[in-house]
Amino acid sequence: MNTLVPLLVTLPLLGAAVALVLGHRRRAQMLVSTMTLTIVTILAVILLVYVDGNGTIVVQVGGWAPPFGIVLVVDRLAAIMVVVSALMLLGVLLFAVGQGIADGHRETPVSIFHPTYLVLSAGLFDAFVAGDLFNMYVGFEMLLAASYVLLTLGGTGARIRAGVTYVVVSLMSSLLFLASIALIYGATGTVTIAGISEKVRELPSDIQLILCLALLLGFAVKAAVFPLSFWLPDSYPTAPAPVTAVFAGLLTKVGVYAVIRVDTIMFVDVDITIPLMIVAFFTLLVGILGAVAQADIKRLLSFTLVSHIGYMIFGIAVGGLLGITSTIYYIVHHIVVQTTLFLAVGLVERVGGTTSISRLGGVLKASPFVAVLFFLGAMNLGGIPPFSGFLGKVGLFEAGVERGGWLVYVLIAAGAATSLLTLYALARVWNMGFWRGRREVEGYESPLLASLHESPEDEGTVMTKSISRLMLSATTGMVVLTVSLTIWAGPLFDLAGRAADEVETPAQYVNSVYEDGVPF
Repeated sequence: MNTLVPLLVTLPLLGAAVALVLGHRRRAQMLVSTMTLTIVTILAVILLVYVDGNGTIVVQVGGWAPPFGIVLVVDRLAAIMVVVSALMLLGVLLFAVGQGIADGHRETPVSIFHPTYLVLSAGLFDAFVAGDLFNMYVGFEMLLAASYVLLTLGGTGARIRAGVTYVVVSLMSSLLFLASIALIYGATGTVTIAGISEKVRELPSDIQLILCLALLLGFAVKAAVFPLSFWLPDSYPTAPAPVTAVFAGLLTKVGVYAVIRVDTIMFVDVDITIPLMIVAFFTLLVGILGAVAQADIKRLLSFTLVSHIGYMIFGIAVGGLLGITSTIYYIVHHIVVQTTLFLAVGLVERVGGTTSISRLGGVLKASPFVAVLFFLGAMNLGGIPPFSGFLGKVGLFEAGVERGGWLVYVLIAAGAATSLLTLYALARVWNMGFWRGRREVEGYESPLLASLHESPEDEGTVMTKSISRLMLSATTGMVVLTVSLTIWAGPLFDLAGRAADEVETPAQYVNSVYEDGVPF
């Protein structure tokens, strides 16, 4: 099984090289990228099944043992993240191919899109299986470099402006991450995560705190937690629908995943519970208040993305077996649902000609099937029982009640309010964009609509486009996957619980990497 782990990264990179060589041979590029991600998805599922039954897989690349060599570690948490990411990447790729067919490849140039998309995939997988901080940094840089290209596809003014903001913020985050790695290496003599877990305990508590906060600051920008989330709502909505879906569903979760590793393995003795809870509180409320004030559906969903990151930070702060279990389940839920919703919005935009609820109307009558796809995703994100959004939040709140404390109860109240406001914002979208007829849009006046913020890039035009069968099929498959999170909630919670048990016991991770103990 060890030989399969490096393939998670090398196959997408090889696929990207082949796709680049194929140039403008569209069908060949589509086939290469689809086959590559299909194979990687199968490998990811095999690894998850093996790891769940047999324990963590550790691969020493080139035969060099840590701390001198690169180590890849696949435990249950990493395997879960890789499987979910691979499924999302494959589903979005199929949507993108369908969109390219419908648009004649004007929106997503094939010669650029497919190689870059595969490089992004390789970076994501590398970040999840990296057993040392520098390799994780390399994974981050791979996916960020690819995301710069994907964000600006089409070369419109709005996308270039958004890309500039995204690049500047990402570079600052990367510099913080790299500086933190240098500090940690200087203090501990290693960048291997398992080695840091052991060596950092020998440092004074104030040095441990400084190193921990420095690392968390870099990850906080990538995870888009308050107050470092200002860049996200202006960056994501301008990209093509498939790109926005991948960014919203996956990129911020890499940051959350890294925060889990920092809190539960590398800096176990550093108590950052209160700072994390404060950050979670403001992320929840500021994000959802921003969403409620938006007229553009894509910007609204971008703000809800920020707010729901707060639930994950809350779960990490609460900790304990139930807290981490619920956090892992909620991460999976949010990756799937947020990605699916952005794809559904992409269909809504093509049917209704706009994503602004001030000009959108009659979608339910024009395309009942697209309306149902959006409705199921919206109800799931809003946390309506019995969907996975509700189950995940209940688990987080139960973990909070077990922990107790006035700050926890304040956060539970903020989480409940965020859920209700999410449902309110999405219900308003449904009422204005789906129930309201097209004829009612012209001349419609409302003080509420007048107070909402339109997207700065909105030109006020309404232009419908055709939808290919592949786009509908890909989105339908994703919606089915969101529903399956509810149908199979029991087994998924059990799997998340086993992953959380590993995460809560850092000695298991360390012993997997260093069977004979840390050699320094």
